Amino acid sequence: MERSLTHIALFAALIAVLGLVPKIDLMAGVPITAQSLGIMLCGTVLGAKRGALAVLLFLLLVAAGLPLLSGGRGGLGVFAGPSVGYLLGFPVAAFVAGWIVERWSAPLGIAAFAGAFIGGIPVLYAFGIPGMALMLDKSLPEAALLATPFLAGDLIKVVLAALITRALAQMRTGALLSRP
Repeated sequence: MERSLTHIALFAALIAVLGLVPKIDLMAGVPITAQSLGIMLCGTVLGAKRGALAVLLFLLLVAAGLPLLSGGRGGLGVFAGPSVGYLLGFPVAAFVAGWIVERWSAPLGIAAFAGAFIGGIPVLYAFGIPGMALMLDKSLPEAALLATPFLAGDLIKVVLAALITRALAQMRTGALLSRP
């Protein structure tokens, strides 16, 4: 139990540290950041439940006002902006990524790629695009078009998440909580 709590806290911190990577602002008001890589890793490394809990801890700290989002943003106001859908989708994306890695018996690298891809792109976009549409007063197709610049970077993050997950497992057998 103590080890799980430590991992949850460490991965919440990882998401915060990835917020230090300079962000790229789009006209839509949703920045391209490295933090979604942390979301993917929460799921692929920690598993569904622990990964989602790490993300929820991170979001709780953000809501409490800590400037942990890219660009030093934090507080309840971020949940009233164009990125609200992505923020709300973070724990679901981590859960789905972890669930796939936990349940699919494919080699870890392939399962981690699939988990990071499905959780980090279709699932996260299913929350992010409607959030942008709502907050920017756009139609869903218009918001989806605004989200297209994220795809290339997110695909790179999916590959990185799979490679990092596999490398962690190879370096330390039993280091992953997502697989027994």
